[in-house]
Amino acid sequence: MRHDLMDILVCPLCKAKLELAVTKEEAGEVVEGTLTCTACNERYPIEDGIPNLLPPDLRDA
Repeated sequence: MRHDLMDILVCPLCKAKLELAVTKEEAGEVVEGTLTCTACNERYPIEDGIPNLLPPDLRDA
């Protein structure tokens, strides 16, 4: 995931801003990490460079 996507990504549940926590980065792109909503505190994982912005109840389905 590119860092500049943070300018347009919002929480799919409440539309608030997301905060990025990077655990692995390669060539300036986020490979693993977490996006956390600043309003409702929901967390969205980033795996293999792809943010999973599905609501929590749909992620493991």
